Amino acid sequence: MLFWINYVVFFLKKYILKCSIYKDYIKLYLKNPEDLYLVINILKLHSFFKYNVLVDLACVDNLKNKNRFTLNYILLSILHNCRIVLSVDLHNNIIQSVSNVYSGANWLEREVFDMYGIFFFDHKDLRRILTDYGFNGYPFRKDFPLNGFFEIRYDEDKQYLVYEPIELMQNMRFYDFINPFYKKWII
Repeated sequence: MLFWINYVVFFLKKYILKCSIYKDYIKLYLKNPEDLYLVINILKLHSFFKYNVLVDLACVDNLKNKNRFTLNYILLSILHNCRIVLSVDLHNNIIQSVSNVYSGANWLEREVFDMYGIFFFDHKDLRRILTDYGFNGYPFRKDFPLNGFFEIRYDEDKQYLVYEPIELMQNMRFYDFINPFYKKWII
């Protein structure tokens, strides 16, 4: 396994900022987001690597950092039974799509776009996948309000769905915390 890790790091050293190892995972932090497409092509098409499965694409929102979003591409080599995680920090919310390299990335990139607002250029069908098409905002961002902006209900009279601004009643905020059983235990 150590030989394998050394070979991967040596082969991709000009694209890697740092490398970490945990059990059978290799995590590579890329220097530039522009290099992601090239590195993924190398890992999939090179005859020695054969990372032919994109397992997952995960996004992390680092609200206070300069590079707000981090994308993690998890690749699997069935031939070598080894996983690699490519981690990339985004300078802005735009990155090259890898859906023409891995067809499974189509749905994963649409999900990241829908939840975080990251735009994947050269994507064939980048549209919302989990929320409504008229939905404003990106729910997994840390600055998104927890209760959202609108509530939806079905109106029996109009026979369709109605979107209304959320109204939070103030009387629901105040609770009586006095325990009625408290006096039993006081002597």
